[in-house]
Amino acid sequence: MMKKFIIVLLTISMLVTFGGCTSKQKGEDSKVEEIKKAGKVVVGTAADYPPFEFHKEINGKDEIVGFDIEVAKAIAEDLGVELEIIDMKFEGLLPALVTNDIDFIVAGMSADEERAKSVDFSTSYYEGVQRLVIRKDDSDKLKNPEDFKGFKIGAQKSTEQEDVAENQFTEAEKIYLANITDLVLEVKNKKIDGLILAEPVAEAYVKRNSDLFLADIVLEKEDGYAVAVNKGTADLLGFINKTLDRLIKEDQIDKLIQEATQLSEQ
Repeated sequence: MMKKFIIVLLTISMLVTFGGCTSKQKGEDSKVEEIKKAGKVVVGTAADYPPFEFHKEINGKDEIVGFDIEVAKAIAEDLGVELEIIDMKFEGLLPALVTNDIDFIVAGMSADEERAKSVDFSTSYYEGVQRLVIRKDDSDKLKNPEDFKGFKIGAQKSTEQEDVAENQFTEAEKIYLANITDLVLEVKNKKIDGLILAEPVAEAYVKRNSDLFLADIVLEKEDGYAVAVNKGTADLLGFINKTLDRLIKEDQIDKLIQEATQLSEQ
């Protein structure tokens, strides 16, 4: 009888243990269901990065638009919910995701190993090239990273561009700020001599500022841009990957970039 009693206890213990694990897994895999019940999905971005995400006055109203925003809209549409956009500093995006203040990030964010320690990344939807923006007056003297000895190079905080500044502009003084618009002003006001940006972003700012110049300097290629989701939300990640795969297969990516670039130049 004692043996039977022990066996029963062990059986109950195992059922409780496995039942708890199953419940936890179901909880972790219910993000899509949670979003659909809420009727909206919340994306975090840093809207100072044209043509990826930026502010634009449309019909007298300030709106956040851009290539990444169109990607976010496609995800929301496939989910069948409304899209809520939260604009914040780039360096605040990962903490906001980890604390579930937002559901995912679309912000020209590269899927590097350090970030992947705290969040999960989707399929890469854009492979970027990095360029250097300088003042037009300096185009004859600042032609290579080595030319920046004694000069100041700028980049946005907590980005791939910051790594490029550290790795390739070893002799330059580094200036890292949270907002790209502030960095561009620092270049224009001669407080920074060069600014590292993703190629479409660099081109957009140069076209809008006649005193700026896109230097012909080959920089490191950045990691592909991807959507970031919180760990433990595998179902949402799978859903986002399906949307991205569809956009890529339908050749929508280049089209959306071109449209966003044109909008940023208007």
